Amino acid sequence: MLTEFGNILAFFIAGALFTGGGLIASWLFRPRRPYADKLSTYECGETPIGPSHIRFNIRFYVVALIFLVFEVEAVFLFPWALVYRDFGMFAFVEMLIFIGILIVGYVYVWRKGDLEWDKPVPQFAPQSKRTVIEEPHETVLN
Repeated sequence: MLTEFGNILAFFIAGALFTGGGLIASWLFRPRRPYADKLSTYECGETPIGPSHIRFNIRFYVVALIFLVFEVEAVFLFPWALVYRDFGMFAFVEMLIFIGILIVGYVYVWRKGDLEWDKPVPQFAPQSKRTVIEEPHETVLN
């Protein structure tokens, strides 16, 4: 048993040495010739417009995460469909519970408005501004 763990440790060490050696070799032997075009933003052959570090809309990430969650959950339906007849009613009830949880998640995301791509910007009532009236200071000369 100890030799099996030793084999795993040897593979981890070999992987770390291989990765570290590659990184060190590429750092030592790379050409260092920076120029303006190399340091500019690359946009697939198009002329770069604006800075390269911009803030992306968070909706891209939210939609991607929602897609991944429901896509991975849909993958679980295929093995279930293959063994459904072997397990009978037990598998059917379990899958109904599973799909029910998915529907609850879908309704939550829908009600929250994360499926809407063009969300309306919330309109806030203008807050009353306190106006401070300053009286001019009089200078008294004696």
